[in-house]
Order: sequence, then structure tokens, then C-alpha cells
Amino acid sequence: MSVLVLILAVSAACCLGFGFVLQQNAARQAPLSDFLSPRLLLDLVKVPRWLGGIGLMVAGMVLGAIALGQGEVSLVEPLLATNLLFALALSRKQTKQPLGRQGWAGLALLAGGVTAFIVAGEPRGGTAVTDPFRHWLIIGVMVGLALLLTTYAKRSRLSSGPVLLALAAGLLYGVQDALTRVSGQHFSEGGLADLLTGWQPYAVLALGITGLVLVQSAFETAPLRMSLPALTAAQPLAGIVCGVGFLGDRLRTDTAALTWEALGLAAVVAGIVLLGMHPAMPSGADRSEPARDLQPS
Repeated sequence: MSVLVLILAVSAACCLGFGFVLQQNAARQAPLSDFLSPRLLLDLVKVPRWLGGIGLMVAGMVLGAIALGQGEVSLVEPLLATNLLFALALSRKQTKQPLGRQGWAGLALLAGGVTAFIVAGEPRGGTAVTDPFRHWLIIGVMVGLALLLTTYAKRSRLSSGPVLLALAAGLLYGVQDALTRVSGQHFSEGGLADLLTGWQPYAVLALGITGLVLVQSAFETAPLRMSLPALTAAQPLAGIVCGVGFLGDRLRTDTAALTWEALGLAAVVAGIVLLGMHPAMPSGADRSEPARDLQPS
């Protein structure tokens, strides 16, 4: 594993984790009438704290894109999942909550799971699948699942809705990461002209904006501990599926390796849930009362 890829991916995770906390701090004050509407972004753009969170998220996405250009999606995605560690670190500073057994257990599971998956799977590059049907099938399944989850979320926006929206956004972000890598390959091979004539960069933009609306709607309606674990778990899983499915990423497939890969991913998900549900995570606004108007802070 390249040290450069490791540094880039962990730095991206740091920016993403800090950015998510700042975004949720602002989005929880947004009016519920903005739920799943682009108007939500127009309201939030007036809040300096949210803009700071978006700036950090953009920096994380740029660093992640560079990491994806240097390494396999199946390697970078699990490392990006460690953004929850940095989100918890900032949340602990705000809430003064100790890490406790739950926090240490979640940290150990997340770090150990990422390590087990990478060591056992030994992600490496290969020949990308040229069959367009396979590309569209995998992307279609991911986007279709995200649409289905969003539809159900609209019906239960104050109960399970935030979790479903975060899952949907995670799936879209996983596909976005895969297409970001494809876009980077087009740029390195054919320059700007080749990049702009392909559909991938426009899909990256559309997925990013859609995912942003979903995430902010989830942040708006529930505590960070409900939404961030689902987002953090879904994104790497979707990215790995895309990486192996059509980008040509290869993992070891002997019985022992597959077992450890599965155990590693299960540990990652369990660690994400434990850390995401930690009391240090912001509890959010009480949505039984009308939301306050957004004020710059």
C-alpha cells in the first residue's frame, strides 16, 4: 500500500469528518419545510458555520479524488470510512463527553476492520471492464436503491427517514467516488478535452448535488448519531462494489482471504454504528417543536 495514498485518504477522512459535524450543527436549525428541497441549500449557504463545513467537505473530496487517482477504490474507500473517528473527536470537544467503553470498542472495531480488509484482500488494480452493460447495471442498481430509500424516507421523515436518506446518500457517494476515478483516468490519458466530452464528470456533479441535498435533509431532521453511521457505512460498501464490479479492482478470493474480508467489513460496520451512537455525537434539535429560522453563526 502506498504511503501517499494512505496519507491522502486519511487526510480526506479528517476533512470530511470535521465538515459533517459543522454542517449538522447548522442544518439542524433549518425549517422542516426545506426537507428534500434544493431550497435547503439556499438557506444554509447564508450560515458561515455551514459554509465552513462545506469547505472542509470539498477539501476532503479533492484529497479523496487524488487518492482515488493513485490507488484502488477498494483500498481508498475503507480508509475514507475513518471520517467518523474525526467527527467523534470534534463532537467530543463540543460535548465534553468521555470516550468510554463504547467509544474505545467502536474505535478498535473500525480500525481493526479496515486493517483486516486491506491486509486480507490486498486490493490491487486490474483491467477495467469494458462492457457498458455491466457499468450501467451496477450504477443503475445503486441509484435505484438510493431512489427507493429516498421514497420511503419521505413517508417517515422524523422516524426512520434520516437513516434511509443517509444510506441513499452513501450509495450515491460511493458511485460518485468510482466515477471520479474514471474521470481522473480520462483526464490523465486525454487531457481536459477528453474529460469534458465524457459523461462521467457531469454524473459526478449531479450525484454530488443530489447526495448533498439528501445528507443535509438527514442532518436537518435528526441527530448526527442517526444519520452519519449509515452514510459512513454505505459509501465504502458501494464504492467497493463499483471498484470490483467494473473498475477492475482485484481482491484475494481464496477462502481464508474472503473470510477475513467479510469479517473486516462487518467489524467496520459495527464500529461505525458504535461510534455513531456514542453520546458525544450532537443530539440535534428537538423536532417536536417548530424549527428556528436560520441565523448566521
